[in-house]
Amino acid sequence: MIRMYHKPVLLEQSIIGLKINPNGIYVDATFGGGGHSKQILNKLNSNGQLIAFDQDQDAINNKLSDKRLNLFKSNFKYLNNYLNFLQIKKIDGLLADFGISSHHIDNKERGFSTRFNSKLDMRMNNSQGIDAKIVLNEYKKDQLEFIFKNFGEIKNYKKITHKIISERSKKYIETTDHLKNILKPLTNPKEENKFFAKVFQAIRIEVNDELEVIKVLLDKTSKYLKKGGRLVCISYHSLEDRIVKKFIQNGGFKSQIESDIYGIKDLNFKKIGKMITPSELEIKINRRSRSAKLRIAERIWKAFYHF
Repeated sequence: MIRMYHKPVLLEQSIIGLKINPNGIYVDATFGGGGHSKQILNKLNSNGQLIAFDQDQDAINNKLSDKRLNLFKSNFKYLNNYLNFLQIKKIDGLLADFGISSHHIDNKERGFSTRFNSKLDMRMNNSQGIDAKIVLNEYKKDQLEFIFKNFGEIKNYKKITHKIISERSKKYIETTDHLKNILKPLTNPKEENKFFAKVFQAIRIEVNDELEVIKVLLDKTSKYLKKGGRLVCISYHSLEDRIVKKFIQNGGFKSQIESDIYGIKDLNFKKIGKMITPSELEIKINRRSRSAKLRIAERIWKAFYHF
């Protein structure tokens, strides 16, 4: 049974983007509340298959009763292991809805939200070892500076790091309110919410290794997508979107597209249409969709000549 775990964002556009073959094999890398998966299954016939992943047990509890669905409690970076287990060599499409779910934000016990006072956790997989407390209390100065600078894109990252290190020497930082009280003197009152959103984002990305696992997934997608297969990705902040955009453009994460001695470009994907954002109506219905960006690409197997 699907609970209101997470309202699917850009649902119709992402399903259209997959260009679903009723007999095909598809992957939902981020099952969540099952909203996208349900619509994919509606497009498949009895021969179609859907493989879905989520590392959060709360999401697994939303499993749909459908024999065409294989749902695994796992990080999507292990895509290849499960496809090999199922003896699947190629897939017709993959959908990934990155970022944090509404369930995580609204569950005050998980420590994702700045709205509640709770234990600093922020783990999407609550059985993993590293949580937000470990990051804040045990990471070295250079590690914290890197996180706040690169994952939060915060200008005064050095002051934030200095404040945290100074305060944790007096008392272990355990709760979201404790962290906010430590950093509040560094904020502009008019931009306080935005400031703490960036701080929490930076910590969360580190705890869950979010950017690296996206890269791993995209690299593996190249191997498993059939010619003409579709990649559909929904991102929620610039760090995620840059990774997806660069991957689609370059077929990888190098700054330049590689080519051979004949000038043949080694491309894996072609972009389908322009980036899609939610309509005003969707944002009105679901305010959390406002930062979503949808990119669609198709797997290609031929290179392009440039003379």
